[in-house]
Amino acid sequence: MLPWLPLSSAGLLADIRDTSLASLVRDDVLRAIARGELAPGQRINEPDVAARLGVSRVPVREALRELASTGLVAARKHAGVFVRVLAAKEVADLYDLRSVLDGHAGARVAVLPEGQRRALLKSLSERQAQMKASAQRHDVQAYYGANLAFHWAIVEAAGNDALSHSYRAIVQQLHLSRLKNLSRDIGMRASMLEHKRIIAAIGSGDPARARSLLAEHVTASHDRLRAAEPTA
Repeated sequence: MLPWLPLSSAGLLADIRDTSLASLVRDDVLRAIARGELAPGQRINEPDVAARLGVSRVPVREALRELASTGLVAARKHAGVFVRVLAAKEVADLYDLRSVLDGHAGARVAVLPEGQRRALLKSLSERQAQMKASAQRHDVQAYYGANLAFHWAIVEAAGNDALSHSYRAIVQQLHLSRLKNLSRDIGMRASMLEHKRIIAAIGSGDPARARSLLAEHVTASHDRLRAAEPTA
């Protein structure tokens, strides 16, 4: 579902040294979190992970330390490592930062050379078609995956490695807050209209409008999620 994750690393594990194994274990755990197989608040059992992947616990510990540094998991003394549960303030702060990054990426891609911009627009249109088809099937998870791929295509096309790294970390943390909503249609119709306007702004080469529309879209997405949350 997260577009930057490889599909699987299981077949590569046997012949790679422990220093590289940690990255593959990290991606495997990250995939399990992204799919909801490891839910927010759930304990990650190191021996189970090691046994399932056929590795020692050393790369598992290293992988979990790296995931902890990104804010996806948290170690509790004498209790183990758990998938993090984000507080509402943390989610709001992450959406606020993501709106800035999305907006900046949009402004950059709107001034790409025409050939690169055409290629990006083709990719965005394909993602938009996937979102429309998913919405018609009421397939929220497929819609969400295509939505993530839409935004990731813009970020990648911006050509800023630091931006891409920061964006991945933010979206992976925000994914924790989205897991419980992936069976519900939250504003897909409004979101699709916003994506259509974003494509038009990039296509017309308007960096200011692309920046504004992307930033507003991220903020609106957060507002829709908050409005859908049950009240206490």
